Amino acid sequence: MSMSTIALEGRREGLAARLSDLYQLTRPRIALLELVTVSVGAVVAAAGIPAEPIVLLHAIVGTTLLAASASMINQWLECETDRLMPRTADRPLPAGRVSPAQVVGLGMFSGIAGVLYLIALVNLATALLGLVCWTLYTAVYTPLKFRTPANTFVGAIAGAIPVLMGWTAVSGSFAGPQGILAATLFLVVFLWQFPHFMAIAWLYRHDYQAAGVRVIPTVDPTGRRAGAQAVMAALVLIPITLLPAVLLWTLDLSAAYFAGALSLGLMQAFAAIRFALSRDDATARRLLHATLIYLPVLFGLLLMVPLMIPRAV
Repeated sequence: MSMSTIALEGRREGLAARLSDLYQLTRPRIALLELVTVSVGAVVAAAGIPAEPIVLLHAIVGTTLLAASASMINQWLECETDRLMPRTADRPLPAGRVSPAQVVGLGMFSGIAGVLYLIALVNLATALLGLVCWTLYTAVYTPLKFRTPANTFVGAIAGAIPVLMGWTAVSGSFAGPQGILAATLFLVVFLWQFPHFMAIAWLYRHDYQAAGVRVIPTVDPTGRRAGAQAVMAALVLIPITLLPAVLLWTLDLSAAYFAGALSLGLMQAFAAIRFALSRDDATARRLLHATLIYLPVLFGLLLMVPLMIPRAV
């Protein structure tokens, strides 16, 4: 093998590694969840409204840019903390594979581009919601993680805003009788995050403790408060998720949605109650798995809501 070939392969490997690091900085799994919530909000809002698919595509692109920006700025702010936790120490920034200046520069560019993109190709309401979400996540939630466990509440608000972005991308506002559906979607994503994150916080409580992150299992090592929050949110979710069927009742579709949402809610609540009673890693992991099943399946059921609206209104 010639030296030129070796050098070329080395450059390719270096480029691939750099692209992989940049991809990791966007936290693709979190970004994917946000894009799914945007899509669900848009599809439900589109019921009875003439909407072009290109609008949803533009909303997804703009949200992707903002989500990538928020993740990069968050990792820059938490770089020293990430070095202290085994599960985050190998991220590109704490591991030294990218520089802080690169992360901040790319993060700010992506954020500004996302806001401008949404203003130009979607609408001002969606862009403003995206900016609020970005600000809550980076400027409020991230600093609060080291001060109070109430950061979870703020983070849950930021995590639920993308579903409203999908709604406004199509409808432009929350006005009209269907506005209650937008509130329902927001509450679903908001409340779901509590059992989901309580399970994560319990499983990684020692890492969080060592890094000085204030989550409920670090301020209450017994797990009672974490269990109580998980159960409360899981139980409140049940009637919230049944609202679309109650408000838009049509015998065939609403009955199917009602049965599916109720079954999912009971499944997640049962897992939360088991965690609250046992407060161990095994039940926390089962709760985590239950939440990971719950949300995508519920989103699938929510796609039935637009089919119910024309027949009920």
